[in-house]
Amino acid sequence: MTLPNFLIVGAPKCGTTALHAYLAQHPDVFMSDPKEPHYFGTDLEFRYRRRPSDEQYRSYFAGAGDRRRIGEASVWYLYSGCAADEIAEAVPEARIIVMLRDPVEMIPSLHSQFVYNGHEDLGLAEALAAEEARAAGRRIPPHANFPSGLLYRRVAAYAPQLARYLERFGRERVHVIVYDDFKADTAASVAGTFRFLDVDDGFRPRLEIKNPAKASRSRLLQRLMASPPGWVRSSARRVLPKNTRKGIYRTATRLNARRQDRAGLDPELRTRLVEDLRPEVERLSGMLGRDLGFWLREPTTA
Repeated sequence: MTLPNFLIVGAPKCGTTALHAYLAQHPDVFMSDPKEPHYFGTDLEFRYRRRPSDEQYRSYFAGAGDRRRIGEASVWYLYSGCAADEIAEAVPEARIIVMLRDPVEMIPSLHSQFVYNGHEDLGLAEALAAEEARAAGRRIPPHANFPSGLLYRRVAAYAPQLARYLERFGRERVHVIVYDDFKADTAASVAGTFRFLDVDDGFRPRLEIKNPAKASRSRLLQRLMASPPGWVRSSARRVLPKNTRKGIYRTATRLNARRQDRAGLDPELRTRLVEDLRPEVERLSGMLGRDLGFWLREPTTA
């Protein structure tokens, strides 16, 4: 049975949902459904998500047919300490795609997503201040699906995460996309990814906005959907087919969501984050051979 021959490994809130959708339109590319199976990375501990079995994971690619490239996108593989090794052991010739975003933008976006999902119960400043306690297993929100993801500065430490993939796969098989480039010229960035995958880069997918900033109309409903009581979950699995459950969840999530522009980051908090993350950004710049200092500049005002 089929395994993927390329993987988008993260990072979260860096455009992976959009890239997954654009790649899936290519006639020579097959992308898994679901988007984020998180089969690799056995050190990732999710409270409300089951790691798929070997057979189940392979079934996600059963419809690939004779397409040249078969892929999946799981945003926490980059953060995982062991996913790179596990992928290399299962698919030694895999190609790896990494998407990276200014960590001072990524952290508030990730925090906002966790608040929306009901997995975070603190404001951003308080959540950052609680990281040490959370690393020790304290102050974890009761409905947090992935407590390790609440260590926002660790999630933003891209350099050591990327280093694991470069070491296992080599630079020629790791394609890094800087989100600023992806946003500024999405078509060119997607075409470059097609070239990396060795498929026709002349194909032009429909480029639509994916995964915009959202807020819940009802936080209680969103929290119940994100982490339903065990008896509800088990009853639904017994009574409803998987596709029906997914359809109900997607419809309810869509109806409960509303677009929301994200509030600007408090200037004092932003300055503190910039200084905290400066060493990581400088290290990443050296690894990529590209000056990412623009991530650390103060935003310009009109």
